[in-house]
Amino acid sequence: MEIILLERIEKLGGIGDVVNVKNGFARNYLLPNNKALRANDANKKLFEANRGKIEADNAERRTDAEGRASGINGKQIVLIRQASNTGQLYGSVSVRDIVDALAEDGVEGIGKSMVELERPIKSLGLVDVKVKLHPEVIVTVGVNVARSPDEAEMQKQGIDVIAAMFEEEQAEAVATALEPDSEDEFEDATPPSELAAEAPAADEAEEA
Repeated sequence: MEIILLERIEKLGGIGDVVNVKNGFARNYLLPNNKALRANDANKKLFEANRGKIEADNAERRTDAEGRASGINGKQIVLIRQASNTGQLYGSVSVRDIVDALAEDGVEGIGKSMVELERPIKSLGLVDVKVKLHPEVIVTVGVNVARSPDEAEMQKQGIDVIAAMFEEEQAEAVATALEPDSEDEFEDATPPSELAAEAPAADEAEEA
């Protein structure tokens, strides 16, 4: 389908560009969200008549987004989740979770469509997620998924908590292997003092 873009769309073009897209993409996303118009003669004339206002409105929204960007870009949110010893989550972190966490952190006005997450997060760790405040203003938010606040702080410092836990378990295993199996094996051993006392008696028996 041929359309006229009403805002910049990544990998497609900018305001006023006439491009061809798949019908489903146009009907399900671009047209209902007022991001484009069908490129027929009537809409082309309508767009040209309103180009100035469309571009001015876009510039105003971009300026507002740029003003917000400094307070959001680089922000890190912490999400506490249960996970296995291999770091796999019992569940996943979705776009909705990220939006809710940002709102709790005081970042308002972020909708689900603004968060670019290719797939749900299913493991512990730090993930950089893009947030599109405006088609031309994109910031990055760090999502710190951990099992506890302490682990979140470790990850923030660049520590791989799963690797650290594995190393700790290995060290404990080695320490356990080096310890005696039990104290019982020494219970029947004759104390050195008693061995010394028995030695003369043995020598006397041989002389007799």
